[in-house]
Amino acid sequence: MAADPLQSIKSRFGIIGRSEPLNRALYTASKVASTDLTVLINGESGVGKEVFSKVIHYLSPRKHEALIPINCGAIPKGTITSELFGHEKGAFTGATNDRKGYFETTNGGTIFLDEIGEMPLETQAYLLRVLESGEFIRVGSSKVLKTDVRIIAATNVNLEDSIKKGKFREDLFYRLNTVPIKVPALHERRTDIYLLLRRFALDFAEKYNSPAINFDADSRLILENYRWPGNVRELKNLVEQLSVLTEDRDIDALALLDIAPHLNFRNLPTLAKRDSEPRGGLQDNYEREILYKLLFDMKNDVTDMKKLIFEMIRMNNLNVPDKLSRSASSSFSEMPSTKLDDYFEDNTASGYEPIYDEENNKPIIISKSDYDESEIVEENLSLDRMEKEMIGKALDKYNGRRKDAAEELGISERTLYRKIKQYEIEA
Repeated sequence: MAADPLQSIKSRFGIIGRSEPLNRALYTASKVASTDLTVLINGESGVGKEVFSKVIHYLSPRKHEALIPINCGAIPKGTITSELFGHEKGAFTGATNDRKGYFETTNGGTIFLDEIGEMPLETQAYLLRVLESGEFIRVGSSKVLKTDVRIIAATNVNLEDSIKKGKFREDLFYRLNTVPIKVPALHERRTDIYLLLRRFALDFAEKYNSPAINFDADSRLILENYRWPGNVRELKNLVEQLSVLTEDRDIDALALLDIAPHLNFRNLPTLAKRDSEPRGGLQDNYEREILYKLLFDMKNDVTDMKKLIFEMIRMNNLNVPDKLSRSASSSFSEMPSTKLDDYFEDNTASGYEPIYDEENNKPIIISKSDYDESEIVEENLSLDRMEKEMIGKALDKYNGRRKDAAEELGISERTLYRKIKQYEIEA
């Protein structure tokens, strides 16, 4: 049986994961490697864009030449042009000697320009000329030099937005974007999170000469539903932290949240929607959940207040203003006739004399028996019972599959898991 070429690449470059977005990005990188096309790698900070530059370079005919990674955001604006293209002696203060730039010293190899969106406009003009003709000029010189360098660029910002703001050249963008590669964020490849956890746990066990930590189902659920703004880098840091700080090698939800409480953090009461997150995503579910809870709490508060007022009227045999009388009378008039009959019978039996709205000759309060019955009705219609019934029906519908049930209910898997434990639902 032939070996999977993508799996061979993953093994060679230490790439962990089998999600479709990751495989798609890796496939594109492997196919473009054999060419000299310029590649633009897009992805959030910490997703591993530099690893993809290595895949492209070391699978290319230039693999025996140098690969130079350059962080454009880390070099001062006043010196980046000189760093990349060199300068002549006396070109500026401090230029005491001639100096070759990276494009000259890396001739025949590959230059990886990370954070290309941070490159100054002046330097962008130099880079555009190299891409168009392979020519460049040292700072302070008039001599045109040639270079044969492959360029791989990477960014964690939207360059099209930078173009609109006048911070990036449109012609340079289209030159760089010959072959775009989108490296998925960690929250876009959640099926890979546990694989990464196990790999990092084993690595740190070897590093610190200790048993590897393990994660139970609860802790895994928390980790898989966290958004990971720092991506793989953040996950790796967390596993190292847990490997050092926890005595128990078996990590449960309590131990996890004790070390990293931010994993369960919600920015209440409202959540700003990220541009990269689709409508109906995790944040929308959180926000919907908050609004539902707020509305039900308000309803319960109003119900409790009504009960308190009616009980005070009953216990003290109070008269009420005409406006309240009419409101209460209207409410009671909407009841079935049997309800009113029960009301009179209960009051006769209990010795209570009903309070009437003299103008309309209708009762304005409920009796003790009706009060108890209304409590039962309110209890039966409580949020907790409704939630429990809905969760049970959703789980039954999908034969206990929590992911499908959570989607049906419009909540996250983590929220569903918490509700199952809260209501002691068998799933």
